[in-house]
Amino acid sequence: MKTQVAHYKYDRAKVQTGIVHIGIGNFHRAHEEFYINSLLEDPTQQQWGICGVALLPSDEAIVKKLKQQNGEYSLTICGRNGIDEVVKIGSLVELIWGVENPNAISDKIAVATTKIVTLTITEGGYNIDKATNEFILEDKNVQHDLTNPSQPKTVFGFVAEGLRKRKLQANGGITILSCDNLQHNGNVTKKAFTTFIEAQDKDLAAWVKTNVTFPNSMVDRITPATTVADVESLNHKSGLNDQAPVYCEDFIQWVIEDNFAAGRPALEKVGVEFTQDVTKYENMKLSLLNASHTLLSYPSLLFGYRKVDDAMHDPIFKKLLRDFMDIDITPYVPAPEKTDLDLYKTTLIERFANKAVSDQISRLCSDGISKFPVYVIPNLTKMLNDDKDLTRVTFLIASYRHYLKYKVDDKGVAYQINEPWLTPDDQKLIDSDNVLDFLELSAFQNINLKSSDSFVKQYASFAEKIKIKGVAKTLESI
Repeated sequence: MKTQVAHYKYDRAKVQTGIVHIGIGNFHRAHEEFYINSLLEDPTQQQWGICGVALLPSDEAIVKKLKQQNGEYSLTICGRNGIDEVVKIGSLVELIWGVENPNAISDKIAVATTKIVTLTITEGGYNIDKATNEFILEDKNVQHDLTNPSQPKTVFGFVAEGLRKRKLQANGGITILSCDNLQHNGNVTKKAFTTFIEAQDKDLAAWVKTNVTFPNSMVDRITPATTVADVESLNHKSGLNDQAPVYCEDFIQWVIEDNFAAGRPALEKVGVEFTQDVTKYENMKLSLLNASHTLLSYPSLLFGYRKVDDAMHDPIFKKLLRDFMDIDITPYVPAPEKTDLDLYKTTLIERFANKAVSDQISRLCSDGISKFPVYVIPNLTKMLNDDKDLTRVTFLIASYRHYLKYKVDDKGVAYQINEPWLTPDDQKLIDSDNVLDFLELSAFQNINLKSSDSFVKQYASFAEKIKIKGVAKTLESI
């Protein structure tokens, strides 16, 4: 039986581009594009179409597929009740591939009708040193862009060139809005871009101070990678011939600090929350959802699971995550106004177990170097200061070491790791047979884990148990 497709009801020919979005991955296409697609039904909001920008050579395939479809694609929303909904998305009205047409990106940022630049460039994409919390000016591509402003390679160089043209054309202020999972993502974005611009062009830096805003935001929607088999399955259900379909869960949330330099879409009409301070929202989400995903990822992969929902239907993992949320994290998560924290946690468990979404555990495991400092370390620091039970966190870090070092699960099945920000020094620490060396990994540079005797003892014990007995037996002992 085919799933009915809900087509957008607005005339795309009447939609203007008001937003430039950099990073046209699945999450963006299930989240911001979905919200804007809904908003464009309102004839007073049709100046907020999106121009998608892809910067990487590896983006060629998705760019070509989307261009063949005039930017349109289908989004399958997988209900926890087993009922799916397919929505045709038309809000991506323009598309630029930086490799093919780099000047078009800065021209689009500069034009007066563009009011907002949004970003999904991953947690690690902001080029912030984890030890110093400073922007890495020494990066070779950054150095290239500092001296070759009209031929940028990085997102910082492209945006700076666009702002420079905007300033010269006197086209007014603009907002840069991060949609990545980072604590105070707007503050991080501001630090990265303003540091780069200050080093490249002091006149532009002065203009940015008074003409560009960087709101904080919190985003949430579980959106798996789409495999070749998924494309076939999604099209079979929808009856479409979509080369770039996306699927996601039925939960969605976007909370944004209301700080826009040149106006904004009325997204509150379609369920987005605007606030003066997103801190409680982002702390709740990063501490409970993202940290729990991280806790689930490495042990469940080593256990032998490959799909998140399969792991979450195992009572041992369901209990591990719920205990982590209730015992370890809740004391450090003040609930935002009108939020029922118990309901939020129960809903998270249901979301993770949603078989229709069936996210890949390997996706959750990827880029731990960037994720640990954001999702785990802030609350671990508080737990150490308060002399809390560290069982589940020490088990997680021991599992992470085993995952990086041995690359074989409990059942003898090999797996590939994806750690784009792993340094040569990190690799030496992973290769070391002294389990304590791992605690100096770049992911843990902002915390001295060796200073806690209880942490060290428990972590070393778990590392040894996992090596000898495997994750399954070790987890049973917790």
